[in-house]
Amino acid sequence: MTLHLIKLCVGIAQFEELVAWQQHRQRKDGVLQHITSMTPRRGDELLKGGSIYWVIKGHIQARQKLLELRPVTDAEGIAHCALILDPKLVRTQPHPRRPFQGWRYLKAEDAPRDAGKGKSGGKNEMPLEMRAELMALGLL
Repeated sequence: MTLHLIKLCVGIAQFEELVAWQQHRQRKDGVLQHITSMTPRRGDELLKGGSIYWVIKGHIQARQKLLELRPVTDAEGIAHCALILDPKLVRTQPHPRRPFQGWRYLKAEDAPRDAGKGKSGGKNEMPLEMRAELMALGLL
């Protein structure tokens, strides 16, 4: 069974900022990693097609495929986990999410669809920013 992670994107106001921030942090060898304090215990389930879903301004708005969970040690000798991510960010349909600390598991059936994957296949769909604003107002 596929399992995902969900994480708040603190300090990022929109999808494009996340793209730029990650491009700036990508290593010269092409590896993109996000360091966490804890190692997910359900790593086997995450690596069977799982993604990390990013919450931006109170809505899940993006996802990235998880490629690897790698143990790393910081300068003080403290063990952490590097989430190795596919550099390709995929927009999702906005889905509201309350703040939380750290990361959480997200079941595959609870994950939002990719943007443009609705019933109409992306044709005549509402712009993502408009959809997120209407959801914040409680109109969707």
